[in-house]
Amino acid sequence: MSQRIYLSPPHMGGDEIKFVQEAFDTNWVSPAGPHIDAFEKELAQYNGIEYCAALSSGTAAIHLALIILGVERGDEVICSTFTFSGSCNPIVYLGATPVFVDSESDTWNMDPDLLEEAIVARIKVGKKPKAIILVHLYGMPAKINLISEIAKKYEIPIVEDAAEALGSKYNNQKLGTFGDLGVYSFNGNKIITTSGGGALVSRNEKWIQKARFLATQARDHAPHYQHSEIGYNYRLSNISAGIGRGQLQVLEQRVARKRQIFEKYRSALSGLPVSFQPEQGVSFSNRWLTTVVLNSENQSVKPLDIIQNLEKHNIESRPLWKPMHLQSVFKSAPAFVNGVSERLFKNGLCLPSGTAMNEREVEDVVTKVQEVIA
Repeated sequence: MSQRIYLSPPHMGGDEIKFVQEAFDTNWVSPAGPHIDAFEKELAQYNGIEYCAALSSGTAAIHLALIILGVERGDEVICSTFTFSGSCNPIVYLGATPVFVDSESDTWNMDPDLLEEAIVARIKVGKKPKAIILVHLYGMPAKINLISEIAKKYEIPIVEDAAEALGSKYNNQKLGTFGDLGVYSFNGNKIITTSGGGALVSRNEKWIQKARFLATQARDHAPHYQHSEIGYNYRLSNISAGIGRGQLQVLEQRVARKRQIFEKYRSALSGLPVSFQPEQGVSFSNRWLTTVVLNSENQSVKPLDIIQNLEKHNIESRPLWKPMHLQSVFKSAPAFVNGVSERLFKNGLCLPSGTAMNEREVEDVVTKVQEVIA
């Protein structure tokens, strides 16, 4: 059997090992050290934002963001329904309730009209949402200008989940920097990785200081271990931060390659009854994963048929995210839906998009997709 083609595996740039070796040589092998400080500064500088806290995961970053915004038991938080569960699980960690909002067809992200409808409806029953978690799906910018206007109108802060969107831009501004707080993920399948990790960014220095405090078990300034708040073990390690510093050096190359792979898929499959996630106007997507949707009239072929054929040839692919409002664990949560995310989930899949793929591997994937659809 041929060597496996993975969906989005890690891709090292070369200098990661140098930074990791520095950590070993200086014995900084803990959740503290010079690489963490440097990684935070370099990541903030790349995104054009002032303050950054390096954390153990993107989910941890969302959790801390909600704590900082005062979300408590009994509160409600609006969240995109078309996303990974890590976007909304932290709402439940705090005893709050997620309110799911469906997508629009232009970008597949949160529908601004439905967002306002949800806010108005929840206010009418005395449950004004405490925050909005806005996801930029598969690296595609949401309609951030319209969503920001609505959030400002009702004075609700935005937690911008850019876990999949590092390197993406809207009107030439990096995603993750539009909201009150922004979130990134460096899981092994993301566009760059720290093996596992994430970050929280903001223009509010006190919030990021608070995040670092909470992420290190909320230890008060005292000669002994003193705690006046509940804390978490959410800090990134110095070794992982060293990997991240090396990965940041090649981030722009990774974005360019992801977009190149997307264009190859789009060109090769353009004659088939399929469509791709649209890139609108001033939006610039990192194309973290190339996603393809089978046109509804092509009823004889299902995404699972393609996924199974790819797997038979040792090629990894997967369905699009199953919307959160369809998950049994969230069956009682309020949801404002229009059918867009359900249609996309039913008809779509993700194709291998690893930046180390060679041209032959891309062609292999195309051939195996064509075999099923044609």
